[in-house]
Amino acid sequence: MAGLRGRVSAAGWRSFGRLRQHLLLAVQGGLAASLAWLVAEQVLGNSDPTFAPIAAVGVIATAIGRRARRAAELIVGVIVGVLIGDLLVDTIGTGAWQTFVIVFGALLVAVAVRGTGALVTQAGGAATLIATLTPTTPDVVLPRTVNALVGGATGLLVVLVLAPMNPTRSVRRVAGPALDTFARQLTSAAEALARRDARRATEVLAEMRSAEGQLRQVGDVMTAAEEVVRYSPLRWRRRRALAAYGAGAEHLDRAFRNSRTLVRRIATALRDQEPVPASLATAVEQIGQSVRLMHEEFLSTREPVRTRERVLRAVHEAGEACRQEIGFSGTIVVSQLRTIANDMLRATGVPGDEARRLVRRAAAGQ
Repeated sequence: MAGLRGRVSAAGWRSFGRLRQHLLLAVQGGLAASLAWLVAEQVLGNSDPTFAPIAAVGVIATAIGRRARRAAELIVGVIVGVLIGDLLVDTIGTGAWQTFVIVFGALLVAVAVRGTGALVTQAGGAATLIATLTPTTPDVVLPRTVNALVGGATGLLVVLVLAPMNPTRSVRRVAGPALDTFARQLTSAAEALARRDARRATEVLAEMRSAEGQLRQVGDVMTAAEEVVRYSPLRWRRRRALAAYGAGAEHLDRAFRNSRTLVRRIATALRDQEPVPASLATAVEQIGQSVRLMHEEFLSTREPVRTRERVLRAVHEAGEACRQEIGFSGTIVVSQLRTIANDMLRATGVPGDEARRLVRRAAAGQ
């Protein structure tokens, strides 16, 4: 019963976290749908404005960071479907096989212009409506096109002007837990190495694979935040604060991927009972601490000097391990650690050539 209560409680907290994270999305969706309906019905006098709120919600609910592109795809898709459908209906008429030809032609044109996702879907939907409804509802073409324009524009207005996300707060809310998880996994790998616990190292590797989606989410939120600070006048002043995260996101992703290789080799070294100098476990622990320091210094908008110092200390410790008795997998662990150190330095804004020079000096004990 205690275990069941614990699982229920954990599930409840996860649900609460998802609710907090997506609350703004729900507000944006409701506001965009309502405004799109009002504009299409009251301002433009459209007697059937149903597609306008659908299009608006389609823009809001798309992959974050791609809403401007999604709106353009949605509108262009409707136009492609309308043009192809209208042309073919006038040429071949309507019916079962004609519907096949019309939809096939619209989708083919949409794919030919490199359309994906919303563009292809809307092209097919518009062509289907024309093929099946035009004989009984001859005025379906213009209202649907206008509704697509209204819905797309309204969705963008809401997410970029009326209720834009707070880019730095959103990035911090997602990046904090993700980087903390990354740091804890490196610390656990260091402890497994120090205790020569191959089983625990294998478990850490499995945990890192499971956490890959969490790190990927940081990149998704970064993309959304960059879109907001680029297009939203209300968030332009956040550009500088977001720059540190944006510059480091790609390199942090590389550091995480290289860390998986590092942990895999740690497990191999322990299974093969290779000699493991104590300084090697210290080096891995220092890398984990540098991840924590990076997040702290980014949050405080300080220059990440302490992060760089900790990274180079880890490289120095790994160099000390390399000068002692060490096995084949151990040397690969050292090599991977240096690669991760280079990624971490790049994430803090150090240029590539300078990062490589600093890693070489620290590895040589200078």
